[in-house]
Amino acid sequence: MKKIAVFGKPGSGKSTLSKQLSIATGIPLYQLDSILYKKNGDLVDRKVFDNEHSNILSFERWIIDGFGPMGSFNKRLEAADTLVYIDLPYALSYWLVTKRLLKGMFVKPEGWPDGSSVLKGSLESYKVLKLCPKFWNDNFLQYVEGISENKSVYVVRSIAELNCFVETRTKSSNNV
Repeated sequence: MKKIAVFGKPGSGKSTLSKQLSIATGIPLYQLDSILYKKNGDLVDRKVFDNEHSNILSFERWIIDGFGPMGSFNKRLEAADTLVYIDLPYALSYWLVTKRLLKGMFVKPEGWPDGSSVLKGSLESYKVLKLCPKFWNDNFLQYVEGISENKSVYVVRSIAELNCFVETRTKSSNNV
């Protein structure tokens, strides 16, 4: 594990898992939302994002948390040696977005861009979740499995798996 892409639906625990994985392995973490959004919550210019994303992909080691524009997502999947797809049930994802919203009234959520509204972002997450079945489905999983010939692929489907992922993966890997 040297180049790790962590992805999944909004509110699925990507940022929390990525941070724990970074701490456990010493691999630098890059949260896409922090390069996708300006401090005020507006999107950065696409060229600025693409340049920063390409720069990160050129590094020897990275953990990238998030989805971002489709073109960058595909490049990330190609460059990564480890894919972590968090595929929690939809009802759970809706609950986790709600929990993040409520908690976010008091504490900035893990991986949340500085200056971005938690309310606005959570409402956007609800909209995205509604559209997710069109993308995060069996066809997508087949696509991931199809590009994974020389990659490690992990599909996390429950909170229990999410909670023990870092411990089980870092103890069993000597090259991390």
